[in-house]
Amino acid sequence: MRRLTFAEAERLRGTYGKTVLLFITDRCPVGCAHCSVDSRPDSPTVADFPLFAEIVAGICSVAEIEAVAISGGEPFVERRALPLAVRQVRDAGKATVVFTSGFWATGARCQPWIAEVLRMTGTVFLSTDSFHQGTVSMERFRRAAGFIAAAGCRLVVQILDQPDVAGYAGEVLTDLFGPDWTRHADLNRVPNLALGRGRSVFQITTRHRLDHFTPCRMTKAPTIRYDGTVIGCCNEALVLGAGPAALRRQVRDRHELVAALRSLRAAPLLRAVATVPLTDLARLPGLGALADDRYEGICQPCWRAHDLVAADPRAGIAVEALFGRES
Repeated sequence: MRRLTFAEAERLRGTYGKTVLLFITDRCPVGCAHCSVDSRPDSPTVADFPLFAEIVAGICSVAEIEAVAISGGEPFVERRALPLAVRQVRDAGKATVVFTSGFWATGARCQPWIAEVLRMTGTVFLSTDSFHQGTVSMERFRRAAGFIAAAGCRLVVQILDQPDVAGYAGEVLTDLFGPDWTRHADLNRVPNLALGRGRSVFQITTRHRLDHFTPCRMTKAPTIRYDGTVIGCCNEALVLGAGPAALRRQVRDRHELVAALRSLRAAPLLRAVATVPLTDLARLPGLGALADDRYEGICQPCWRAHDLVAADPRAGIAVEALFGRES
């Protein structure tokens, strides 16, 4: 079983076609105030299991995909869907990466079905911060980390850059693996995201000119929702219905999924955003308005570029001429 370090996972994520993210559920029992996808205890979960099985089969059929990340929501609320997905991905010879809060570590023993999922998983990203701790206490986090380590997974602890949390996470990793814990685990600090409920927690104080942004490597890692929605990047707001429709595909079976992934990989404007500075795009006919504003992040000018291409045939022709063929 392939156990990816954080650096290996990031390298694959930045390479076209090597990874996909399976957004397995909207539901999460933790209810963090800063949740970037507004997951709640009563949010939707997998309802159409034949469609979900087709989605997983489609992912497993793509030979180029080396790793499948599974997130949500909280994947471990899906007692039926998660084991199905993890088992099939493993049997297809692909690395499996699961993201979790560890809410499920409620007792001294790991639930048998969760222990089985962990044994089939190569890498687990376990998140904690001051927002999680209202529901997932430090002690529960410690138990979850222990269960993950006992299953033989590579552990990646994800935290907001909060000193108290970083110190505690380091203590847990040292207790589990000893002073050389970096041989067995990684600690990854993630930025505050003013998305979903996070908009009411984290204030956007800086907006940037177009020349601030480098090409977006995340257009190389598609996201697939359990209901058949497919997007060409990691922006989960898109998978939930925000942003330009041109960035989404809807599929009904494994064959349509494979075709959607191929279509998004070949999409000229997505290829442009992935390969050249956005200032270069702003020089093309019909796209000059991109340079008129400041933006919170790269997703905003990308979405605007799609709107401009949809509104002005000149822009579409120019982008197609320059980026319409895969290099």
